[in-house]
Amino acid sequence: MTSDKKTLRRWVREQKAMHTPAALTAESLSLCRSIMATPEWRMAGCVLLYHALPDEADTSTLLEDALHRGKRVILPVVAGDMLLLRGYDGRTVKGAFGIDEPIGPTLSAYDEIDLAIVPGMAFDAHGNRLGRGKGFYDRLLPMLHCPKWGICFSFQLVDTVPSEAHDMPMDRVFYL
Repeated sequence: MTSDKKTLRRWVREQKAMHTPAALTAESLSLCRSIMATPEWRMAGCVLLYHALPDEADTSTLLEDALHRGKRVILPVVAGDMLLLRGYDGRTVKGAFGIDEPIGPTLSAYDEIDLAIVPGMAFDAHGNRLGRGKGFYDRLLPMLHCPKWGICFSFQLVDTVPSEAHDMPMDRVFYL
């Protein structure tokens, strides 16, 4: 991890601290509504989402909408240094890092996923993504053969995200 990435992560954390939880909740709802308005979301039969950490864009609206529409919902589960993908039906247990994790079956056929919604610390206009530095998504993203969409608060969209050869850019980034 380069010092530029460390500096950018610290800057993003400082920016998040300047926003109220209510403002971040409102922005999360708007982001989710923007995604739900796309034809790709409406047509996707199987979506990879995530349960948000307290400082990430909240995807609970997407989770509810996907289940309401009868979509197959897949969520990541931390297993060592990898992310396993499991089916989600609304039931969870507390897992690594205090994240709600689904208890459904593990998905091994990644090509069944039609759309992936991915969190990040920061994104740029080219789709480059800065994660938390553990490499979980760096290892997962190359295995996905569907559109990969980043989702972030407005202050998380920056001019340039330092990227390396192994970094996989997002196909689209949603922000306000």
